[in-house]
Amino acid sequence: MDISIIVPLYNEVESLPELLAWIRRVAQEHRLSYEVVMVDDGSTDGSWELLETLKASYPEIYAIKFRRNYGKSAALNVGFAASSGDVVITMDADLQDSPDEIPELYRRIKEEKLDLISGYKQKRHDPLSKTLPTKLFNAVTRKMSHIPLHDFNCGLKAYRKEVVKTIEVYGEMHRYIPVLAKWAGFTKIGEQVVKHYPRKYGHTKFGFSRFVNGFLDLLSIFFVGKFSKRPMHFFGTMGVLSFFTGFVLTIWLIADKLVSIAKGTHYRNVTDQPLFYIALVAIIVGTQLFLTGFIAELVSRSAHDKNNYQIEKVI
Repeated sequence: MDISIIVPLYNEVESLPELLAWIRRVAQEHRLSYEVVMVDDGSTDGSWELLETLKASYPEIYAIKFRRNYGKSAALNVGFAASSGDVVITMDADLQDSPDEIPELYRRIKEEKLDLISGYKQKRHDPLSKTLPTKLFNAVTRKMSHIPLHDFNCGLKAYRKEVVKTIEVYGEMHRYIPVLAKWAGFTKIGEQVVKHYPRKYGHTKFGFSRFVNGFLDLLSIFFVGKFSKRPMHFFGTMGVLSFFTGFVLTIWLIADKLVSIAKGTHYRNVTDQPLFYIALVAIIVGTQLFLTGFIAELVSRSAHDKNNYQIEKVI
């Protein structure tokens, strides 16, 4: 099969018939064999009942329904596991992503040997309250990941099959799939300018909390990706620096008092100086960080996948 199109959906009953007809028309025009993996993320508006009805007219549908709403990342992860196409394409169900982009995405994955192509909505039809935070997050992610993408959160993406079968998407990580792919060793990441249509039906399902959750998930990605197999390198380094700083300050305070005594000049007790308590806190925090790294190292070494490395080819 050429393409698996994964469509996570939540209360999008109005747009489903038009979306499926649009996908079929594009696939038939370009003679592409395909399947549409629809993952219903606990819809309550009749989306699942409509899919059951549409199945008779669209045998290419493979539909999965969650018992409750788990979020877009969970829907994508399940869709990735269920896909079977050589190229996997994800898109939203709200008709803001255009199926007309599918043939070019498929061609570039095949001909340019890319691992992943992320859509870039250069001209967005979203309110300012959404576009400004999105630009900020894209800039921060681009700086931290060194991946030259303009739009990490675009729902329209194309992947080599091996990519989606390797990475695991959870929490709010769907916003940072290119980063997950890079940490997994898939570095051939491209970008394609795509059309962004105004929402035709319903309303957005994401609130302000997604920005907070997205930032926390970004920090999790970089910490886990860089230090999951060597946590002592992070906690140990921070702990040693903190302990050493506190130790040096303590020695300096004691030496300063001894010098003052030897010279017969006025001096303050070490415990009367605020700097002493700063040094004491630094020593305690340093010790705790070092012990945290040590415990994390023990946990990491006992993990069942501690030697699980991504092997691309074997001769």
